[in-house]
Amino acid sequence: MTVLLALLIAVAALTGHTWLNATRWLRRPTDRPKDVDEPVTVLLPLRDEATRVTPCLRALLAQRGVPGLRVVVLDDGSTDGTADVVRAVTGDDPRVTLLTGVAPPPGWLGKPHACWQLASRADPDATALVFVDADVVLAPHAVAAAVTELRAARATLLSPYPRIVVATAGDRLVQPLLQWLWLTFLPLRAMERSSRPSLAAAGGQFLVVDRAGYTAAGGHAAVADKILEDVELARAVKRAGGRIALADGSRLATCRMYDNWPQLRDGYSKSLWSSFGHPGAAAAVVAALLLLYTAPPLIALTSAAAGAPRVAAVGLAAYVLGVAGRVVTARATGGRWWPDALAHPVSVVVLGWLTLRSYHLRKRRRLTWRGRPVS
Repeated sequence: MTVLLALLIAVAALTGHTWLNATRWLRRPTDRPKDVDEPVTVLLPLRDEATRVTPCLRALLAQRGVPGLRVVVLDDGSTDGTADVVRAVTGDDPRVTLLTGVAPPPGWLGKPHACWQLASRADPDATALVFVDADVVLAPHAVAAAVTELRAARATLLSPYPRIVVATAGDRLVQPLLQWLWLTFLPLRAMERSSRPSLAAAGGQFLVVDRAGYTAAGGHAAVADKILEDVELARAVKRAGGRIALADGSRLATCRMYDNWPQLRDGYSKSLWSSFGHPGAAAAVVAALLLLYTAPPLIALTSAAAGAPRVAAVGLAAYVLGVAGRVVTARATGGRWWPDALAHPVSVVVLGWLTLRSYHLRKRRRLTWRGRPVS
């Protein structure tokens, strides 16, 4: 009973931290920004995105409030006609430049190399760079609002997390954990104020950087061989003396990251090992998550069946508090909470399995993404 009460207190504290992050410390860019009076370049890397890049491109061409906007698109070795789709959508719009990428040299992974090529070809006068992925659809004011927030935060790098669109059961189980993890375990205010690279988070789907600070940090060349190039770029910015910030970008952008379960499974498997580092650390974190969020409902059910109502009540309370953390996260980031949050213990189990799979495949050098090896 003492151990179970300790679990209850720990879950309550973590959910309280989630609430503080979501309601007091999470930045929320304005949805009515003033015009941005500095030149901005949007950078879009593409690799085999012919079937889903059209909404992204149309949204970029519809941006408002950024008179000095330029868009640079890189076709990174696509074999599905991605470049033809870009030409068809953008036509002869003078704001858009389409580049043909070159294969990454030894020591580089594909995504960092594509971003580095894009940054190297951005408008020389641009003082802010905006990295966007093909699965992101921006609201008409998104670039203006994000750049405005970057300057208001006096940050070098701002990560406005898009609203993650979920459709399948796999989406609904796994994708909400992205925001839940950093809202629950990352102290946002301390992250902004601290110079420690270990206190860093970022999402590469939609990133805004001050160009001078990006260059001072070494840009994507500083993270050439990193699977999680977004988080590592944020750490590089901190090492160079810059500041980073997170924001709720749910009113600025939407993102459907994966179309089906195999894509989602493989997408997480390629990078989870890098999130945790040493396998021992991953095992400890996963064990703690299972203990905190999956054990309580199991204890509640077995205790109720065994005629131990007090133990069952404490287990149920811990489960409800864990679900509450998911509800807070969803409401703060534009996600769906009903009835998805009720399956939070299952979500944690799936995360544990994906983590195990990630280390298993890496050990056997079988991790690939977009047809390229990643380990």
